[in-house]
Amino acid sequence: MERQEQTAPDTVLTRIGQVVMLHHAGDREEARHRFLDLWAEIGEHGDPLHRCTLAHYLADTQDDPGDELAWDLRALTAAEEISEDGRPASPEGVLAVRALYPSLHLNLADDYLKLGQCEAARTHLRWARGTAAALADDSYGDGVWAAIGRLESRLGEGGGGTWTPPRQCP
Repeated sequence: MERQEQTAPDTVLTRIGQVVMLHHAGDREEARHRFLDLWAEIGEHGDPLHRCTLAHYLADTQDDPGDELAWDLRALTAAEEISEDGRPASPEGVLAVRALYPSLHLNLADDYLKLGQCEAARTHLRWARGTAAALADDSYGDGVWAAIGRLESRLGEGGGGTWTPPRQCP
């Protein structure tokens, strides 16, 4: 019986994925409402992988940069709980979060930039770069690396040691 539970699909992550598709199809408002319903169902103390994933995507549906930052911070906090006490909740969860860290920090850097907090933005951009080595050589990894490059340009930081003048931050 236990083995079946381990191989059964994670229905919460499946439901989150369905709402992500709704959001990507352009229905941001409905996606936000469904994400919030899922958040109420999962709760503040639910599975950290579920909370991390949900908060990460829920941030993208926010209109206010401060609200977006709050959700991205919740996602990072939940990610940090996954391997609390040095013991992973599950190997799959740890691997999933390791691949999410660059994106989590990239989103936080972008949030702080929108709020005019340039040093915090630069700090999270550095952390995004530092954790990006965990990314696979696939379209997701390529997309995150491209987004890091775009944010470096916006912050006036050239990747690979090349400095460019700041565009949005002093």
